[in-house]
This record gives sequence, structure tokens and C-alpha cells, in this order.
Amino acid sequence: MPRMPFNTACCRPLGQLSHPREVVRQFTPNWFAVTMGTGILSAALPHLALPGAALLGQALWLLNLLLFTLFIGLYAARWLLFFNEARRIFGHATVSMFIGTIPMGLATVINGLPSHGVALWGEVAMTLALPLWWLDVALALACGVGIPYLMFTRQEHSIDQMTAVWLLPVVAAEVAAASGGVLIPWLAAEQAYAVLVTSYVLWACSVPVALSILVILLLRMAVHKLPHRNMAASSLLALGPLGTGALGLLLLGQAATEVFAAHGLSSVGVVAHGLGVVGGLLLWGLGLWWLLLALLIICRYLREGMPFNLGWWAFTFPLGVYALATLTLGQTLQLAFFSHLGTGLVCLLALLWLVVMAATLRGAWRGELFVSPCIADQVAVSAR
Repeated sequence: MPRMPFNTACCRPLGQLSHPREVVRQFTPNWFAVTMGTGILSAALPHLALPGAALLGQALWLLNLLLFTLFIGLYAARWLLFFNEARRIFGHATVSMFIGTIPMGLATVINGLPSHGVALWGEVAMTLALPLWWLDVALALACGVGIPYLMFTRQEHSIDQMTAVWLLPVVAAEVAAASGGVLIPWLAAEQAYAVLVTSYVLWACSVPVALSILVILLLRMAVHKLPHRNMAASSLLALGPLGTGALGLLLLGQAATEVFAAHGLSSVGVVAHGLGVVGGLLLWGLGLWWLLLALLIICRYLREGMPFNLGWWAFTFPLGVYALATLTLGQTLQLAFFSHLGTGLVCLLALLWLVVMAATLRGAWRGELFVSPCIADQVAVSAR
């Protein structure tokens, strides 16, 4: 039997949140994609030259902090109350990929501490940033290595069933690397040096692996055509590692000049800055190709009909990091084209966030989105 795509339509909805214990039982990590999308919008909005944009970004960051805390509580409760069912995730070929959204969701919270956190609570907010970042690094590496190991040894995969969700666990490390670039200007010299070096290593642990997955994804779509329409939103996921990779190189390159110079490596800092600009521009260009291709694919899916599921949050974070990379290129190269395009992408991101969040709230209230495919698949097997 071919493996069914990740689909919330296979189980009976809970019905207006009337079963809180069942919500916990059915809670899966893909909910953390909500925090990724909300967090990237909170980071992007202050770049708009509009009255109240920065304040709105701060409000969204607070919402994101609350959502992440709530989701951590729900997922921890699932492991405590339904351990045997929760651990099935490691054998599931699709849902296990979403474990990578946990460290990426945490990264969006960390990224807001220097700006939003300091504005709200003062410098004390930064005392949390570095410990949380190291925790995020550990989680990202665990996902980036552990999930592929499970793919190789325990899970069942095939090229015809492959989708861009394979990227999720490995991309977490480069998201942590970009977060390191955000934190470095706020850190003491020794801390900044350690974070900079670690961030470059994290980038190397992620971007080349993600690029290799994209090669396989191209082959899969050429040979086996597009995935099922329930996975339509995954079409934009390829933009994530390219946008984040470009943004990470740009941010780390900006920080490298001063940090390396403070340790007697001025020439290395100059090279790192240049590599950040050139490498960021090259990854941005590859991302542009994937963005245009994804738009064509999404238009085709729209004609066929796209049922809503939590996968729609894949529209937000990849577009958001690509928008931030575009804006950063505009500031670095002093080219209005990138600035204007980045602004347009942020506006599109805000519109998509409103649409997806409204559908998510409606689906959560009806209980339609609280479905664990790990449980559903086990029930289907038992019924045979």
C-alpha cells in the first residue's frame, strides 16, 4: 500500500474543543509551524516604513511567545500522559520531520529578545538570550542528525512519496546560525566570538545537506510529478533553506569584521564579510528560481482545490526569511530594487499570515486540526 500524505481529513474532528484531554493526545509538533510563521512576521514588520509597524511587530512577538509556551506545555503533557502513542512519532515518515519546527519556533522567540524583549523589559531580557540560543543549537543539531538517522534505519521512505518536508529537520541548524547573527552585536567579545564560530559550523551542517535534498526533490518532481494536493503548501518549503542560508551569511558576515578583528584575525573578517555578500546574493538568486517555480505550482494547485491543513503555515516562514534576506541585501548593496521587493514580500507575508491564522483558529475551534497521523495510521493498521 502507498503511504498516504499527511492529511487531517482521515480522522473524526473533535468538535469545538470539547475534549481537552483528546487535544493533548492528538497534539503534534507541526503546531510549532504556527510560531515560526508568527515569529518571522514579528521580525519582518518593523522593516516597513509604516506608522505602528514596529509596535505591531512587538505585539506579534508577545503572541508568539505565548503560543510557543502553550505548545510546549501541550506537547510535554502528551509525552507525560500518552507516552506510548507519543513515541510513535519517531517511526512516522512524515510527522517526525516536524520535530524540526520546535527549535525553529524557539529561534523566532530568541530573535525578538534584542529588539522587542529589551524594549519591554530592559537589558534583563538579554540574560535569557544566550542560554536559550545554546539550547536551540543543541535541539537543532539533535534534529538535524537524529531524524535523518531514523530515516536511514527505522522509517520507510520512497522517492515517489518524498516531499519538501524532508528539509525541516536539517534546516533547524541554519536557522540557529542566523539567530546567532542576530545576537552577536549584543554579546561580550568572547561570547560573540564563540557564537560566530559556532554559527558558521551550524550553517555548514545545514545548508549543503538542504541543497542535496533539493536536488533529490527536483528529480522526484520530474519523474513522479507533483505531490498530492494535501501537500500543496510544501511547494514553498524549498525557499526556506535558501532564504535562511542567505540571511545567515549576510548577518554573520556583518558581525565577522569586528569580532574577528578583536581576536587578531582582521583579514579573516574582511573575507567573511565579502563571502557573506556574494554567498548571500547567490543563494538569494537560487531562491528566486524556486520562488517563481513555487508560484506556478501553487497556481496549479489552486485550480484543483487546496484543502486547508496546518501545512499551509509553510507559506509563511520560508517567504518571511526570504523577505528578510532581500531587505538585508538592499541595505548592504544600497540597491532600491531589493528594498522595494523586500517590502512587497513582507506585505504579502502579512496577508498570508492573516488568511492562514484565521483558518487555523477556525479549524482549532472546531477541533478539525487536532489529529495525530501516528495514531490514525495505527488505528488503520489495526482495523485491517
